[in-house]
Amino acid sequence: MKSNRRLLVGMAALAVFGTVAFLNFRNTMAPYVSFAEARASTGAVQVGGFPDHPRARFDMVNGTFHFSMKDEHGEEMRVSYAGAKPGNFDQAEKVVVVGRFENGTLNAAQILVKCPSKYEAEADKKLEEYKRQMQEDGTAPSDAASGTE
Repeated sequence: MKSNRRLLVGMAALAVFGTVAFLNFRNTMAPYVSFAEARASTGAVQVGGFPDHPRARFDMVNGTFHFSMKDEHGEEMRVSYAGAKPGNFDQAEKVVVVGRFENGTLNAAQILVKCPSKYEAEADKKLEEYKRQMQEDGTAPSDAASGTE
């Protein structure tokens, strides 16, 4: 009898914990939406766009970073972030902003910086350096012998 009672209490506790975890996880998820959908939304959203670097500024009095971004259709959205400018923001080709749209501005909780060309260039440079080193060492065939150009 005691073991059945313990089992029921354990299952009930597990069910309560699972429900609370699911609800908290669901509340933290922000869907990826267009600028128009972000403006119409009342909850947290994710929006991607191309930052306007020359107009980006940091307000030292309020400790907020402000910038504008455009989507692929040229539509513009103002963004305000309560924090410092991300370290690699100036090199970012694209950013994803997570936040809520209020009073004409997307108030960002998070800014995700995308710099694919920077990393591709670094990878290409390292590959070329590796190939050169291998050829100097005589441990790799030349590009002509390997069939690459």
